[in-house]
Amino acid sequence: MASFLAEPKVVVIGGGTGLSVLLKGLKRYTSQLTAVVTVTDDGGSSGRLRAELGVLPPGDIRNCLVALAETETLMDKIFQHRFSQGDSLRGHNLGNLLLVAMSEITGDFVSAIKEVSKVLKVRGNVIPSTLEQVALGAVMRDGANILGETAIREYGESIDRLYLVPETCAPVPATLEALMEADAIVVGPGSLFSSVIPNLLVDRVVQTIRQSPALTFYVCNIMTENGETDNYSAADHIEVIMKHIGEQIFDYVVVNNGFIDEERLSRYLEEKAAPVEAKVSELQELGIEVIKADLVSDTEVAWHDSDKLARVIFDTLYRGKP
Repeated sequence: MASFLAEPKVVVIGGGTGLSVLLKGLKRYTSQLTAVVTVTDDGGSSGRLRAELGVLPPGDIRNCLVALAETETLMDKIFQHRFSQGDSLRGHNLGNLLLVAMSEITGDFVSAIKEVSKVLKVRGNVIPSTLEQVALGAVMRDGANILGETAIREYGESIDRLYLVPETCAPVPATLEALMEADAIVVGPGSLFSSVIPNLLVDRVVQTIRQSPALTFYVCNIMTENGETDNYSAADHIEVIMKHIGEQIFDYVVVNNGFIDEERLSRYLEEKAAPVEAKVSELQELGIEVIKADLVSDTEVAWHDSDKLARVIFDTLYRGKP
């Protein structure tokens, strides 16, 4: 493990809501945070901006910036404001538009993120997984080749394998530096096929994780996702990742054993989703230590609780340390 500073260095990899939930908890324990965020989104406001202007999809990056903001301010609310009127503006998020505008002013997307980070007083760094215009492709179980994250989600068939177009795309150098200097690398939570795996397909990311002295964690989703991970256990999640990257890279898998009430379970059942089973023995056979904890939030949905999840990561990091 890397040598400890007063604040451990933590790199988180993913996208979507899961990543921002994790970041909200981690920022209470350290400011040495780096979020590596997927850029394959082609739906909603992000997809429209990507198609019309040829920019990287800003939505997941915006959510991470707001999650890492030092305090909740009016600026945070402005960045999350979504327009509900106007033919051209309806559905667009103001934060997305500001990121695109800043990238035009500064000349590149990474500089835009840095400038917006100053405005929001962000604790840490947010980095796109690649600066290239990359699309997500999938070979489905029925043999079809589908291109585009939204099209894959709407196809209605299980995914056999993902790939990137172009298949070789370079990471941002700062990502590789952060991975090598990290005390902990946390992958997930988030959609397995659209938020987690695409980041691991970027050139040299898995190789650098393997070389890093950091402890590595996979945070498994609390619930399965209809059409993506139906009936998947935590072990199934790991096996799918291994199928894509060719190896097992995690020291720990974090799974929920907290109580989910019947009201929430019934709502998820309507969406054909269910709690993810751990399958501890199968994970242990892969050489992974399983961390079971009550991670469920007190909200109306069965999402991770930010602080509970962050405490599990840091308790494990400091295990045996003063």
